[in-house]
Amino acid sequence: MTIDKSWIKIRHPFDPDFTSGLDAFIERCENNLNSLGKCSCPCKHCGNTVFLKPKHIKEHIILNGFEPSYTMWRYHGELPQPPEIHNTTNPLRNFLHDIELEREPNYAEREPNYAAKDLNDDETMDDTTATLLEDLIDSTQTELYAGNRLSSLEFLANLTHLKVLNRWTNTSFDQLLELLVQSHPPDNTIPKSFYETKKWMRKIGLGYEAIHACKNDCCLFYKEYKDLENCPICNASRWKDERTSGKKVPNKVLRYFLVTPRLKHLYSSRYTAKDMIWHATGRCTEDGMMRHPVDGRSWREIDKRYLDFAREPRNVRLGLAADGFNPFGNMNNAYSMWPVILTTYNTPLWICMKESSLMLTLLIPGPKSPGKDIDV
Repeated sequence: MTIDKSWIKIRHPFDPDFTSGLDAFIERCENNLNSLGKCSCPCKHCGNTVFLKPKHIKEHIILNGFEPSYTMWRYHGELPQPPEIHNTTNPLRNFLHDIELEREPNYAEREPNYAAKDLNDDETMDDTTATLLEDLIDSTQTELYAGNRLSSLEFLANLTHLKVLNRWTNTSFDQLLELLVQSHPPDNTIPKSFYETKKWMRKIGLGYEAIHACKNDCCLFYKEYKDLENCPICNASRWKDERTSGKKVPNKVLRYFLVTPRLKHLYSSRYTAKDMIWHATGRCTEDGMMRHPVDGRSWREIDKRYLDFAREPRNVRLGLAADGFNPFGNMNNAYSMWPVILTTYNTPLWICMKESSLMLTLLIPGPKSPGKDIDV
């Protein structure tokens, strides 16, 4: 169904067409709220960079007008394809459906673009990434059991999310899985333990790599240091107990969530590939307003300094942020974790800071801040 956007060009806020169009838009906002009950405000002043409650969004649009460059309402539930093809409540299914479209034999001839080029470029889509995509697609097409509309991936993603939210122990999760396996039809695809769940998640690219670190944050026991028993800088032991006869336990473990496959996935869909070159092809006309990092002085300085990098619109530009939090929710406990988050600045302003666009890349264990040693 075509969305009526003609009302955004009406300047008089009390025009009946403007009022009815705005009311319909606020309904869309109410269907796309975040966990705080807010949605991005597309008024000319906020430009989708501020999150407000729907009633305040309505006030802003009446006072400031609707941002004219925001023509694809992707931040408010609009998709590039009709709703009957895409399931708007499942972004993962939408993404995988896009991949299915691009695997059609005549896709490259029908609509040549950066995505099609990437899918056939051995330098950007290697066998490992292609296999991960195949496994990811298969997992969304495998039913939990015959006749059930829920896929294996949806079931496990929701179940592991509940485990985290409710702080279930691994033992209780194992017991729950055993009960589910017994209570469902014999042809079900439910894993029998949390260990099998993690193996399955890792197989489709949703796992992480554990890297031992020096307890004083001097180095990582990685690459050329992976076989060392002591830190090459401070000589501290890699292990909590060097004399144990069993399996040795490391002092500190860094968890690394691979970045490269996820960036390649962004270029494997024609819709996300288009977003990944927005900074070069879809940005607003320069008017002196700062709406996105692409409008900033630092961005232009980088372009001037690295001309070869700037000329290729598919090159990825990332922002990095790190902050500490207490994973146990107990302020009396001094322990903390330090997540490192990446933001893809190639994408439009209404996408790059969306929660689903942020990429967790590292989890640095506490109890203290890594400080200047984070560069290891």
